[in-house]
Amino acid sequence: MPIVMLNDDIYALPNPLLGEDGLVAVGGDLNPERLIHAYKHGIFPWYGQEGPILWHAPDPRYVITKDHFHLPKSAREFIAKSQWNVRINTSFDTVIQHCASIPRKGQEGTWIHPEMIEAYCQLHAMGYANSVEVWENDDLIGGLYGIAMGPIFFGESMFYLKSGASKVALHHLCTQMDFELIDVQIPTTLMENFGAYPIQLAEFLDILQMHLHK
Repeated sequence: MPIVMLNDDIYALPNPLLGEDGLVAVGGDLNPERLIHAYKHGIFPWYGQEGPILWHAPDPRYVITKDHFHLPKSAREFIAKSQWNVRINTSFDTVIQHCASIPRKGQEGTWIHPEMIEAYCQLHAMGYANSVEVWENDDLIGGLYGIAMGPIFFGESMFYLKSGASKVALHHLCTQMDFELIDVQIPTTLMENFGAYPIQLAEFLDILQMHLHK
């Protein structure tokens, strides 16, 4: 099926099951209402700064649930000894800026460019985008951010300035917050080590339908 080109109608999204290799649409904008509507339908933006907005819905979808969460032994021992503090939503803008600027192995540049930062800061002001932050005294040393809707957290990115800090944030998200399912989108070694596993996109969409479209 040809990739759908989005227009000014923020609610005109294609069926995510009809995407091609996870890509379901191109174009549109990052209007907060469009983003909210997209997340509720399993679609998220991910694209380079120079190109058009690309909208994705990978199949399979990787998720972490409370009953599948796994804390590796090394991380468990590290977290048990950690004296760091975890805070929620006290410095969202700094978290997303760090996620955008931290160099990543095998990745050139960043997909979290100024337009994305502005859009997600708007979602934060609206109560949708949340940050989990790891602090050492008054220094922010790691964290993550994503979109919270009901019992589902759509993870977007994470960073650390001190080794292990992002794992502390992920552990807190998975064990201390009231989310039944965390969407990690695609497989990574870190997420799989913490229990991420694949489900079919159709099943993921059924979960969203059950919890977010009542």
